[in-house]
Amino acid sequence: MTAAAHEIHQALEENRSARNGTVRNARAEELVALAETTGDRPLLLDALFDLVSAYEYSSERAKMFVPFSRLLRMWDEHPEDFGERAVYQLHWRFKWVSTGMIGYSDIPLESIRRWLVEMGRRYALGGYSQRPVRAAEYSLARHTGDMAAAARSLAAWTAADRDIMSDCRACELNDEGEWHADLGEDELAVAAWAPVLAGEHSCQEEPHRVLALSLLPLVRLGRTDEARANHLRGYRLARGNESLLPSIGRHIEFCALTGNEARGLEILAEHTVHLEGDGTPLSRLHFLGAAAVLVRRLTALGHGDRPVPAPGATTRTAAELLVRTEATITRLARGFDERNGTDTVSTWVTERLGSTPLLDRLPLGVRAARLPEKAPAAAADASSADAAVDSAADRGDDLTELIARARELSRAQRDTAYRAWVAVGRAADRTGTPLDPMVRAEVADHAGMDGLDDPPAALALLTAAAADYEAAGEYGEAAACRGRAAYAMALAGPAQPALAAADAACEQLRELHAKERATTRQLTGALLLRARIRLGTIGQAAAPRAAAAAVEAEVSDVLVLAEAHRDEDRVLGRIADATCLLGRLVAGRGDVRGAAEAFTRASALQQEAGRPWLAVEGEAMLAELALNHGDPHTAARAARSALDLGAGFLTPAHHAHLLTVLAQALADTGQDDEAADQALEGAHWADEAGDGEDTGGWARLVLGGALNRLGRAAEAAAVLETALPDLRAAHHEGRVVQARWWLGECLLQLAEPREAAEQFLLAAEIAKEWEEQQDHANLAHLAADALNRAGLDDQAVQAYERAEQLWRALGRTPAVVRALRARAWIELRAGRPGLPAARRAMESAARTAAAALAAATDEHERDMLRADLADTHLQTGQLLVRGCPGEPGDTDTDGSARAVYEEALAHTGRAVSTYGSRDDRSAAQLVAAWIEADLGRRDAAGDRARAVLADYGDEEGETADRRRAEAGSVLDHTKQPDADPAP
Repeated sequence: MTAAAHEIHQALEENRSARNGTVRNARAEELVALAETTGDRPLLLDALFDLVSAYEYSSERAKMFVPFSRLLRMWDEHPEDFGERAVYQLHWRFKWVSTGMIGYSDIPLESIRRWLVEMGRRYALGGYSQRPVRAAEYSLARHTGDMAAAARSLAAWTAADRDIMSDCRACELNDEGEWHADLGEDELAVAAWAPVLAGEHSCQEEPHRVLALSLLPLVRLGRTDEARANHLRGYRLARGNESLLPSIGRHIEFCALTGNEARGLEILAEHTVHLEGDGTPLSRLHFLGAAAVLVRRLTALGHGDRPVPAPGATTRTAAELLVRTEATITRLARGFDERNGTDTVSTWVTERLGSTPLLDRLPLGVRAARLPEKAPAAAADASSADAAVDSAADRGDDLTELIARARELSRAQRDTAYRAWVAVGRAADRTGTPLDPMVRAEVADHAGMDGLDDPPAALALLTAAAADYEAAGEYGEAAACRGRAAYAMALAGPAQPALAAADAACEQLRELHAKERATTRQLTGALLLRARIRLGTIGQAAAPRAAAAAVEAEVSDVLVLAEAHRDEDRVLGRIADATCLLGRLVAGRGDVRGAAEAFTRASALQQEAGRPWLAVEGEAMLAELALNHGDPHTAARAARSALDLGAGFLTPAHHAHLLTVLAQALADTGQDDEAADQALEGAHWADEAGDGEDTGGWARLVLGGALNRLGRAAEAAAVLETALPDLRAAHHEGRVVQARWWLGECLLQLAEPREAAEQFLLAAEIAKEWEEQQDHANLAHLAADALNRAGLDDQAVQAYERAEQLWRALGRTPAVVRALRARAWIELRAGRPGLPAARRAMESAARTAAAALAAATDEHERDMLRADLADTHLQTGQLLVRGCPGEPGDTDTDGSARAVYEEALAHTGRAVSTYGSRDDRSAAQLVAAWIEADLGRRDAAGDRARAVLADYGDEEGETADRRRAEAGSVLDHTKQPDADPAP
């Protein structure tokens, strides 16, 4: 082979592993042109086959017909140029061309049918089964809507013999399942796909396609957990792959029909180039149909004016994209119908575009930007308060009844009280009924307290309410309302004016209370709000501890006051409030036990008062405290209690946080199955609350970790990838490092070592700044392992050197030894500078282990170090044998190979004498036996094998059976008259 031909062969190998798409296609075209210049016909064949493959797995499949026709002509003219592999490739690609023609409406049906006849003829001449021919006939019949012919072809296809030309079993099961799905037989479809989904069969594009096909059937069957998992697994596999556009479309459609429109938009945004342009018409029809389902759903939800992804720099609204997409779909479908002489394709498209949602919302666990609120519609957007008014009107309720109901809810401290008072205000506005000052004050008071997220507006409402209370002669409530206004003032601006206002309100209430013109509940409420204002200033105090102690004393005084009037109306609730606040202060000074007791008591008091829904705060605080201080069991119990007590009225944000606390606690106790379920719900509610960055990021981190530990690496990777942006934006470094660490582990399981190494290295860059370097060392070592698996030798050696230095600084000898040994094997594999460098690394590992063993006093530590030293000797022996350029024997004229083997035997012998475990010792003994045999010392080899047999005797077990079998192999080898060196 000439130098030029050799370079082209290398380039072809590199291009075969390149990413599918136009870049790979262009390179394949260049290599065909270069191969033509060499005059090497087999090389040209190889280049043409590679070009056809590149086109097949891209959006330029139409281009493969020309090079394939050329290959066919070359076969007919010069079959002697085709070796066995080339003959196989030619007939294999025949299937691609014959079925590929179906996807182009400008290729007449008669041409396709003639091609199928020709395929059958050539397969028969080649001695191949007609199974692939029948499969292609089935595909054509199904596409044209001739279901009777399709059924006949399906039966003939599945009955025909399988041989080397048959599609892989995964692809066949794909088609069999899709047949059932088209007939509405979802159970049979999923059953057909089950072996592919379980990983029993796979290929270059499976399970990618089956995962996508299974989504909607699984949802229709109510198997939503499996549908979610298949979406998370499948989209990672299909993403960005031009040949899988229909599968990507199915993921978009799945999102559109399960309440995940925002997720669908994100997927569409990653593939906008395919909304317009070239490509296989049938594949484009599949993809555009899914896009249309999504934008139709958006417009139905009132988001027709929303900007959506579009090719290039253009922007379009959902409504505009829908018009353009449906026009293209109509044109493409018409082309196929005209070619096929049926309306099958347009009917299928119409049915697909008419799809209605299968679920309101299926939480997926991955981050998606929340859609804005629906466009306002007067008839549909009535507030809950308006609904309450309308309901009351229907029943004939008057304003007096509405006020009575609102006061009843207020006294019970129900969350619905605010909406009831809004209903009162709106009812008065609608009827033109003037409200007396007391009712006006109550409406404004509740509106102000409910609107504290807008402090200036709340302050204005509460100030007006205080004036109206006073006008109504309710001086105690007026002063208490001024205390609430002071709290709003503190939220709106500087604390000092707010504290002055709070002091004034409290002083007035004390005077009124002494005269029995203000209730204990009013006074203690104002005192607690003042304490909360002061609590917010502790961080700016010159002496924070003293300031915190002062606030704690103030709250304790409130408790004493409230306890003295415990039997008064609603004071028990104030005692609970004060106890909960005291718990926060006690926790702040590190008294975890005292804080836990306070939160527990606060919850019990609220329940004693007959208001279990208000006990949520105490349980939630207890859960948070326990989680942060290493008591996940208490955290889980308290979080569950809070969720139960708050059922039906928790805000989405509060619901999300409690679910995530529970999920974290469950994960910390090893209950990963339930942890994953709760974290999934937490992420869903965080998105509903618009808190996807903060709580949502944490929930997804917990979910990803649980899925990783459950062995669901693909799902975990998808979740962690979407969590990372939020974790980087809104969370501490520890969570970012943990996410990258878990993601790296997942990527290793998914056979993506290069990407895994990147995650470990990024995490290590953060951890290197930490005072404690254990994580840094672990991550450096993990990165080295991943780089090693990726075959990136130079980078792996550097990473192992870094890990070795870090482990030495930490005094972790076993890890140092492992890093050195791994580096030695890379040096041997890379041959830079070969055996000497590998030998030096192994020698360093042995010295390190021996020195640590000599210095160790703890017996357990000594056992571990002894095993490390023995492992190093054994691996040194194996490395020397593997790296030796020759073998002992007649060709070893200078005895250099024999010397290396003798040295290897010495190291292996040291391993035998150093190991403490019989199983390890016997394994080393067998390695030594083979080396003895290689050196021609058959008796010594046999003695070592018989020693192993004696060690195990008649013992039962897998290890014993394996050792006896290996020893038997050695003995059989030594009995051969002219035994070649052992493998």
